[in-house]
Amino acid sequence: MAFNELLAKRIREQLKLFPEDFTEKKMFGGLSFLYKGKMTVGIVKEELAARIVSSKMENELAKDTVRPMDFTKRPMKEFVYVSSDGFKTESELLYYIELGLEHAKSKL
Repeated sequence: MAFNELLAKRIREQLKLFPEDFTEKKMFGGLSFLYKGKMTVGIVKEELAARIVSSKMENELAKDTVRPMDFTKRPMKEFVYVSSDGFKTESELLYYIELGLEHAKSKL
């Protein structure tokens, strides 16, 4: 399974900021980080995959660095890919982790 190991390390470091417990699971040919069994963010090759609540999808998809996740060749509901330009800084990465955690909590 090929995914960006440096990005995985960055995500693990950011997750230490949260009191919640996260687990890791191989998904989509990469690695995903789950909260109570619900995906928050993941890595597919060099891109960040993130779950986003429906009400925020339009705003996120308006960004040049974000596109619908089309792992199945069709856009997947409440999933996006973020190119590496969208999470260059730790605060940008944290932003997507927070969106993913918000989504996961909304599904419990």
